[in-house]
Order: sequence, then structure tokens, then C-alpha cells
Amino acid sequence: MRLRRKPWVDNAIHEFDDFVYSRDFALGEEKKGTWAEIFGREAPLYLELGMGKGDFMREFCLKHPEINFIGVELQQDVLYKAAQKISEAEITNARLLVFDITHIENIFAENEIDRIYLNFSDPWPKRRHAKRRLTHRNYLLKYKKLLKPTGEICFKTDNRPLFDFSIAEFSALNMETLDISYDLHAENRPDNIMTEYERKFSSKGEKICFFRGKFCG
Repeated sequence: MRLRRKPWVDNAIHEFDDFVYSRDFALGEEKKGTWAEIFGREAPLYLELGMGKGDFMREFCLKHPEINFIGVELQQDVLYKAAQKISEAEITNARLLVFDITHIENIFAENEIDRIYLNFSDPWPKRRHAKRRLTHRNYLLKYKKLLKPTGEICFKTDNRPLFDFSIAEFSALNMETLDISYDLHAENRPDNIMTEYERKFSSKGEKICFFRGKFCG
């Protein structure tokens, strides 16, 4: 469901200009290959595509200050809530981008990214919308170019049809499965960081599916 836009966020978002690239920021090709410089250090670069309200990113950055982490979200109103959480936690290893993932290759260079997180992406359940799924091979081919040869994709969802579709897409592109679960919470993994959606779905007894893999060759 599309959220009603809050015009006041256009001004309020500038409170976080030190780590947020908002809708009116000129984010162009010159950023490609320079994210280590933007962070001011050499460190592994992780992305969360469709970061939502930032629960996962906040907890991850607090646990892993050694990682440079970028959250990408199309809806600025949603990203604003994430920015508040990042600021309140005094996190310094995070950057947030209001950006359309469809054009992700415009702002990251080849072999620049170490890991991509896809957490509870929109399932786009109708068959005619399959190409909009962030695990469709058209997107995966873009990720492959941006990831380092050892780079990984981590994917979580409560939607079993989307998970099955995604596994088929991963297989079609010859991805190696490093880890997979069809009921993640039943395994009680201590390193699992939950998103806001994950808490909601798991509280209703929904099974959470998880995949971690990398491209071969």
C-alpha cells in the first residue's frame, strides 16, 4: 500500500544532511567508486536495498562498527524514520540514500560492494509484475556487476511463493547457496537481526525464509 506523502519531511530530512542523501540531493555518477572516501575509511561496504524504517540497519551498525553500511529506500517519508533512529543511536558508519534501486548501477561501481541485504522486499504477487521483484534476474545481473567476486546476497522473506521464485532465479544465474532456511526462527540463531516486518510476521506465527549466497564465476 502506498503511503500518503508528508510534505513537511522535505524540509525536516535536512536535519540529517551529514549522513542522508535526500530526494533533492544531486546524486550522480561521480559517487561511483568513491564510497570509501565518502565514509572516510577503507572498510567492507554493505547495502540494504529497501531498508524501510531502519530497525535492521540500526542494530547491524551498532553490532558491526567495522562495516560501512548504506541503506537505500525510495520513499523519503519512510527513510526519515530510519534517519531518526540512526541519529538517536549516534551511529557513524551509516549513510542513507533516497534512491530508485532500478538505477543502482548509476551510483555504485563494479566490484565496489561486499554484501547486499534484501529484507522483506515487496513480493509483487501478480505474475505480470515479476520483473519488479528485487530478486528477479534483471536485478540480480546488476547486483552481480556491483558485488566483489566474493560478494554475497542475503535475502529474507515471510512470503514462501516469493522465496521459491527467488531460489529459482538464484539457481538460473548459477549462484552458490551458502546458507538456507525455510524456518529461520525455529533455529534460534543468535546472530539474526530482525526487521520491523520480521517482528510483525513472526509474532503471528509466520515462517521466515532465509538465503545467503554468491555468484559463481
